[in-house]
Amino acid sequence: MHPDVQKVLLTEEEIRDRVKQLGQQISRDYQGKKVLVVGILKGAMIFLADLVRNISIPTYFDFMAVSSYGSSTQSSGAVRILKDLDRSIEGKHVLIVEDIVDTGLTLKYLVENLNSRGPESLKICTLLDKPERRTVDINAHYKGFTIPNEFVVGYGLDFNERYRNLPYVAVLKPEIYQG
Repeated sequence: MHPDVQKVLLTEEEIRDRVKQLGQQISRDYQGKKVLVVGILKGAMIFLADLVRNISIPTYFDFMAVSSYGSSTQSSGAVRILKDLDRSIEGKHVLIVEDIVDTGLTLKYLVENLNSRGPESLKICTLLDKPERRTVDINAHYKGFTIPNEFVVGYGLDFNERYRNLPYVAVLKPEIYQG
């Protein structure tokens, strides 16, 4: 365990098993369709890579980068698109892949923005859901895990661009981010 970690919340094995289940469920739900998987950078990249390897239907990818945190642990509520999609989503089945749904502000903005572009369908898949922190009404169609209101890192999630490479999801010691 990394010395900055207070406790491991989700092990590698738990994540691997749940990601496999999500990939199978998505494959069933989209049977006979092609899906554009939109990864939200940078946090969702590891989850997305593992997820799509467990999806058996035709998929193709695009990415968006958005910011609402900066170097803080609290969402500012102001969402900025740092990298937009490279292709049109009009008439396509779109699956947003996100690392965590916290306040929901970023995702609500993304859903409204992408829905305005005319997709055939738009659904959300998140690795982590933190409903205690929700300030807007938004829910993911596919959820890996519901977690308590603790600051987590690992498996793509970071604090100041660190800890993304941890193979598990862990609670960071408060003195690290309150520092």
